[in-house]
Amino acid sequence: MHYSTSPRAPEKGAAAHIKKAFTNPKGTQPPNAKKDVPGKDLRKPLHRNLDRKRNDDNREAARKNCRKYFGKNYSQGNKYDCDEFPFAATYEGSAQHDYDRNTPVNNFSVQPVIKKENGAGGALLLSFFAKYRILEGNDDAFIVKIDQR
Repeated sequence: MHYSTSPRAPEKGAAAHIKKAFTNPKGTQPPNAKKDVPGKDLRKPLHRNLDRKRNDDNREAARKNCRKYFGKNYSQGNKYDCDEFPFAATYEGSAQHDYDRNTPVNNFSVQPVIKKENGAGGALLLSFFAKYRILEGNDDAFIVKIDQR
């Protein structure tokens, strides 16, 4: 799937966050000296998850880390959302280690992103899932590319 950091792209804030997670993972929160965020190539792709509880757990783990590293008022009056990568709708989301102890701890990134841009990123993800008929589970993997269209 493609996200864009172009100034005109509605998802530009989410795209910039993903780009940072790919290019400077150790510079993202939460800290992890060995962080290697999946989703940038087929050696470590992402997998869609349809389990609502796990998706909610991914979102809550992300929000917990946003509060911890950016302060309890990171949303600045609801202007920002806690953006997480890998996406909450994937098995590799922020709570992955809670479900699979064989995976690395804190191998994800969180960052406050303007609410509208985060929402556009989420809409783009859902559209991608529908357009390309991405199935749940390990048999249907995908990666994310960041460009400046």
